[in-house]
Amino acid sequence: MKTRIAIGVSLIVVVLAMANLFVSHAQQAAVEPTQLTGNGAPPLSNPLKVALLKWYAANRVPTQFAVGQQPYGLAFDGANIWAANFADNTVSKVQASDGTVLGTFPAGGFEPYGVTFDGANVWVSNLDSGNVSKLRASDGKLLGTFPVPSSPPGWMAFDGANIWVPNGSSLVTKLRADDGKNMGNFNAGVNPIAAAFDGANVWVVDGGGIGTGTVTKLRASDGTVLGTFPVGLTPLGIAFDGDSVWVTNGTSGTVSNCGLATVLFWVRST
Repeated sequence: MKTRIAIGVSLIVVVLAMANLFVSHAQQAAVEPTQLTGNGAPPLSNPLKVALLKWYAANRVPTQFAVGQQPYGLAFDGANIWAANFADNTVSKVQASDGTVLGTFPAGGFEPYGVTFDGANVWVSNLDSGNVSKLRASDGKLLGTFPVPSSPPGWMAFDGANIWVPNGSSLVTKLRADDGKNMGNFNAGVNPIAAAFDGANVWVVDGGGIGTGTVTKLRASDGTVLGTFPVGLTPLGIAFDGDSVWVTNGTSGTVSNCGLATVLFWVRST
C-alpha cells in the first residue's frame, strides 16, 4: 500500500512539474518578440500574451499603399477596403490583410466621393455626375448607375435594405438596394451631406454653411422626420456607436476660442 501511495504522489509531482514548465514556456514566448518578418518589418509580440490577459502593442509601422488619384471615401466589405479616387473617376479594391490592390474599376460617374457597402455590393456617390453607382464587390462590375434629384450626392448609409443618399438641396433619397429604385425623397436640413443608420432610423448631417449645424433623424421605414437637433458648426462626419450618434464639426468657435477647431458632439439615439 505504501508503495502505491508513493508512486501516486510521484506521478502527481511529475504532472505538476510538466504543467509548470509548459506555462513557463508559454509566458516566455508571450514576453519575447518573434523574429523579424520576411519583409524586414519590426518584430511582433507573441499573441499568447492575449491568452494570458497580457495585452501587447503590435508594433506595426503604418504603411502606405498606392491607389488612384486623390482618394477620398473608404468602405470595408469584410475582407477588402474600397477607396473612391476622386480625381481619376475610379474605385480601388485593396486587400485589407496585406494592402495588395486587387483591382481599380470605373466609378460609373465623375468625382467619386462617398463609398458604402451593402453586404454584397459597393455604392459610390459621384459628386459631379449627380448619381450613385452600384458595383459588385466580388469583381468590381458596374451593376447600375442611379440619379438623385439634386447634386451633389454625399456620404451614404445602408439600412439593411435601402441606400440613403444625402443630396444637394434639402433632400435625402432612399434607393432600394436590390435594384436602385427611388423609394422616396425626404427633407433633411439645408445641405445634407452625410448619413448614418442606428438600426431603426437614419441620421442626416446638414453641412450647410457658416452658422448652420444640425442633424435630422428620420424613421427609416417611411422617412418621417422624428427630430432635428443642433450640433456644432459645419458638421460633416457622423457615426453610430450602438447607443449614440457622434458628429464631427469642421468650423466651430466653441473650442479654445479658435475659429477652425474640430469638435465632437454626441446625440442620444433614443
